[in-house]
Amino acid sequence: MSSTSSPRHNTIPDFATLTQARDIALEAAGRAASFIQAQRGRPEAQDIQDKGLNDFATFVDEGAQQLIIASIRSAFSDHAILAEEGFEDSSRSLADIDGWLWIIDPLDGTTNFLHGIPHYGVSIGLQHNGTTVLGVVRDVCRGETFHAIRGAGAFQDGLPCHVSKAARLSDSLITTGFPYKQFDYLDGYTDCIRRFWQDSRGVRRPGSASLDLAWVACGRFEGFFEQGLMPWDVSAGALIVEEAGGRYTDFYGRSPGPDSSTLGSEIVASNALIHDEMIARLGPLRHPDAV
Repeated sequence: MSSTSSPRHNTIPDFATLTQARDIALEAAGRAASFIQAQRGRPEAQDIQDKGLNDFATFVDEGAQQLIIASIRSAFSDHAILAEEGFEDSSRSLADIDGWLWIIDPLDGTTNFLHGIPHYGVSIGLQHNGTTVLGVVRDVCRGETFHAIRGAGAFQDGLPCHVSKAARLSDSLITTGFPYKQFDYLDGYTDCIRRFWQDSRGVRRPGSASLDLAWVACGRFEGFFEQGLMPWDVSAGALIVEEAGGRYTDFYGRSPGPDSSTLGSEIVASNALIHDEMIARLGPLRHPDAV
């Protein structure tokens, strides 16, 4: 299989190709998850790389990433790869990459992992000409695997999964991620959280965006929102939500564009039924001066 230099278009690749890619991604996620679990409790202070304020990596992140990349390379040697831990596959900007692009987070929830909190995952997405066509999210601690191929539905451990049928925010459980690196929007987040606390069944902050999205897809949460994420945090999970019958947009209710570099900068994902109610409560983040 090879990349193409033709202009971007929305044609979805043939299903046999996507099925092969899915099988590779599932196998890669499983290998990475096994490696991560084998390292529980092992990272020491000297093994932790400080990438910035409250942003860490360990040899575990890097080792899991190498396993995933090796699996992909064994079958798709010419595909471009965007991965969290600094793997540089191409000198081109993301906006210029046509054809195939894998988007990888080898350990989503590194801080949870470092503190022994059993909630972290592996996220593998695949784009073709700027459109996400495959997503795999592996819950490392629970052994659950979520995946979707565009147009073919979403699955949890091989069985179809669907978003919740709750039709009102007042009947919904919401998940989010608090600002932890950039605090410019902290006041806006506080205002939004207050609105969701008052108007929903509750708000949770588990600490892994990919799993938050997977749990929206299987109906455990009705909605998720967060700001300041990266493409590898949400690429796979957002497709799984869509294929499970849900919806994801930015804070204005607009569908994300094809540019991978902006994917996740702000995201609202839901069961679709409460989406407008969620958007209505995100005013403080759209307009920081709003009350």
